[in-house]
Amino acid sequence: MQKLDLNRRLLHIYSSRGAGIKTIDKMAKLDPTLESIFQMDKRDLSHYFDLNEEQASNIYEDLRRPLEDLLQCDLHSLSFITRFDDAYPNLLKEIYDPPWVLFYKGNLSVLKRKRTLAVVGTRRPTKDAYNIMKEILLPLIKKDWCIVSGLAYGIDAFGHEIALDAGGATIAVLGSGIKSIYPKEHQPLADKIAENNLLISEYLPYQQAQKWQFPMRNRIISGLSLGTLVVEAKKRSGSLITADQALEQGREVFAIPGSILSENSRGTNFLIQQGAKLVMSSQDIENELIFDKYGKSI
Repeated sequence: MQKLDLNRRLLHIYSSRGAGIKTIDKMAKLDPTLESIFQMDKRDLSHYFDLNEEQASNIYEDLRRPLEDLLQCDLHSLSFITRFDDAYPNLLKEIYDPPWVLFYKGNLSVLKRKRTLAVVGTRRPTKDAYNIMKEILLPLIKKDWCIVSGLAYGIDAFGHEIALDAGGATIAVLGSGIKSIYPKEHQPLADKIAENNLLISEYLPYQQAQKWQFPMRNRIISGLSLGTLVVEAKKRSGSLITADQALEQGREVFAIPGSILSENSRGTNFLIQQGAKLVMSSQDIENELIFDKYGKSI
């Protein structure tokens, strides 16, 4: 069985309507080659994978359409890896629901970085946020830490920019397709990241950003990282969702404290109350993450 053929079969199933992570999990368990899935009729799909009539019909029909139609582009214009590939990051495989497919643009070798830190926070940071982040992140970047974030406004963009300006490594995990950058204003930043670093997405290439996709995206940000640093966040924010996902994944959570009078500090201060590591210097992060489970320096 050639891996290219297996990956193409997986990509075809993955691109079909109604084929979510858990459904593909069941398919791969039933048939690791995925060949038999293409021979099944609607009744088989419904029976073996607990699908309703509409889901089974959608998958059946899409598996008989050209893959390029489902992707809305030529397969040769895409770069992607799957769970079957050696390049797929081990840290991400460890989470509860790792994506079956990751589309990417840029330097895939960045995924091999062992020192990875997720950096998240509000889209509307205070005027001090950038300098605070430089104070914390620059010493880490100089020690080969890779900054993982989501290309959003505010803290995400700051994290990517600080890494790039310092000649460091960064990974942007998109909440939209790789050929549909969101927000559009960050297309130049995305292009700059892709030159020597990495953009990745689990969504189909031209898939537009939708609200529900961002919490899903956040599990990849934390899943790629040894720890997650929350810089500024309101009490109710997507950054706290990322922190919760990091904890569920067994990863460390860090937070920078702030004034009790600042709305942007209420989320981070709350995380510290709940047991997140209070960060006042880069060393506070290194002390927690620099050793692996065997006590060896990473």
